[in-house]
Amino acid sequence: MRSDLLVELVRHYSPSMQERSAVEYLVGWMAAHGFHAYLDEIGNAVGLRGEMDAPNTLVLLGHIDTYPGEIAVRIENDCLFGRGSVDAKGSLAAFGDAAAQAVIPNGWRVVVIGALEEEIATSKGAYYARDCFSPTMCIIGEPSGAERITLGYKGRLVLDYTLTRPVAHTAHPTPSIAELGAAFWQKIVDWADGFNRDIPSQFDRVLPHLRSINTSTDHFSDTVKLSISLRLPPALPPKAALAAVQPLAEPDALLTTTGPEYAYRGDRHNALVRGMLAAIRANGGQPGFVLKTGTCDMNVVGQRWTCPIIAYGPGDSNLDHTPNEHLPLEEYDKAVAVLQTLIENLPSVQ
Repeated sequence: MRSDLLVELVRHYSPSMQERSAVEYLVGWMAAHGFHAYLDEIGNAVGLRGEMDAPNTLVLLGHIDTYPGEIAVRIENDCLFGRGSVDAKGSLAAFGDAAAQAVIPNGWRVVVIGALEEEIATSKGAYYARDCFSPTMCIIGEPSGAERITLGYKGRLVLDYTLTRPVAHTAHPTPSIAELGAAFWQKIVDWADGFNRDIPSQFDRVLPHLRSINTSTDHFSDTVKLSISLRLPPALPPKAALAAVQPLAEPDALLTTTGPEYAYRGDRHNALVRGMLAAIRANGGQPGFVLKTGTCDMNVVGQRWTCPIIAYGPGDSNLDHTPNEHLPLEEYDKAVAVLQTLIENLPSVQ
């Protein structure tokens, strides 16, 4: 039976860096449903079920923060509308419901984590959890649909570009500061096109995105500022991407970076994937695989944890961050059933 966890967690509006109310609610819910539950040192919600000293650990790592913008929480046509219903409180609540209902096998403990600040570049919660646990298996809570398993996420690098030039009359043939900014962006596009030549897969291509471009003046100097996001394939780590684009900048420009993330692509031939495939089929589904062009906490923990890692959760990721974000409750129930089946059939590994 569906608990109140999903709806109430979505009701606790929690954009990044404003997660405390939602965290406290989740910790209280887990404590009331058979978990050893607590706030960790940085404010993540953590709940454990099973043997506390078990040799094997399944970490269910979801993020409790959301993209900003409140959406009236309501149920219409058996769909839950609300910010975070898809990205990604639906996945986190499914983790909690499944772990609460499951009979935990001997030799295992299940750890549910509601992590902070996934929607911003800090990924504070995942970085802290990465240092606290060494799991046997890990599932990241992100919408994939109840029948699909996400094996990988692209990497990322955000470029901030600033260029200043003395003011010149518009009749002068010198390129304007806006034109110089646009020229840098075009160089990025051309470089990405060259890298992507003969690479058909979106996951293996560089995907540049112009986040913003703005000009300003103090009437003596003109300045242009660009923010550019590069979605990176496994073959191009952030440092290599920066080395490739630095020569494209004007010599006197300021080029800084934020949010570097390494791409992660997991193996489909391991005990976790086999268990998920069996669990989806056992609940009447036809499983499939997907690779995502965004980033998530998989990128963070995948750099440290050597265990099998996948991402899974109910919902359509095309609704992430949108004003129409909503989650079909039937799909939520199916995801909970899949996860419960997985947990109850965890393999006897040491």
